[in-house]
Amino acid sequence: MQQRLPTRLKPGDTIGVCAPSGVFDPALFETGLSHLRGMGFKIELPPGLGEAKGYLAGGDLHRAGIVNALFKSTKIKAILCARGGFGALRVLPHLDFAPLRHAPKFLVGFSDITAILSEGLKQCDFPMIHGPVVTSLARASTRTLDSLFCAMTEPFSGLVLQGGITLRRGRVAGTLKGGNLATLVSMVGTLYSPDFTDSILFLEDTGEPAYKIDRMLTQLCLAGVLAGVRGVVLGTFDRCGDVSKIYDIVTERFDDPMVPILAGLDAGHGEPNLSLPLGVRLILDADRHTLGVAPAGKL
Repeated sequence: MQQRLPTRLKPGDTIGVCAPSGVFDPALFETGLSHLRGMGFKIELPPGLGEAKGYLAGGDLHRAGIVNALFKSTKIKAILCARGGFGALRVLPHLDFAPLRHAPKFLVGFSDITAILSEGLKQCDFPMIHGPVVTSLARASTRTLDSLFCAMTEPFSGLVLQGGITLRRGRVAGTLKGGNLATLVSMVGTLYSPDFTDSILFLEDTGEPAYKIDRMLTQLCLAGVLAGVRGVVLGTFDRCGDVSKIYDIVTERFDDPMVPILAGLDAGHGEPNLSLPLGVRLILDADRHTLGVAPAGKL
């Protein structure tokens, strides 16, 4: 059966905002919204979006209810998340992806939102966008903003990593998957464990020292979820210390000489944070520092 794909956005379309994770800063949120409006999009803010329950943006059922309402909405053309933090894993049991499967629309976020993107790929079998959350747009560079706009309005045409670092040479095709390492690890052993079969695995993180990166990758390895990885591309490891130590750990954990590894992708915690099409079949060329679209992978 042919894959159904989200409709590309155009100026005047409406973006819905949800907050499945942490409570968000109102000032940063409003500034982020202004950037989206500056792109020509209308914004839909569901009732109760600004609620707070401790460090969460409301109770689990409340947060999940807002996400489900946006999944069902025929007015909304894309969904952006307000903030990461923590909480997305708690709403997964309450999400109903059936309306999203029936009427595909882009879901955009990163960090803790990785949990929903990962499960969304399994449930819906169409691309999700690993990209900024609304509050991070408040301090976003022009490159980040332009990348988000292009991801929602144009087919992905590939990336050349300007600061690319070849950790292991090679060229492979696979489906781009992954996101925030700590969030992916938290899903292992649950009903929502990520599936990296035939994948180019993208990883990023923030505030995690080298030994914790090692521990998380080792857990993924021992759990068997890395067995299907065909290539690895590393994004930003912000505030994680000497990044060369992390590169050494990744190369050791992915010890198959046939798995190319490319570092230096400007995506994740930090600026710029380029938007990536998770769920699209790409070609990773670690020698040329590129992520290109495989013949059947265009949106």
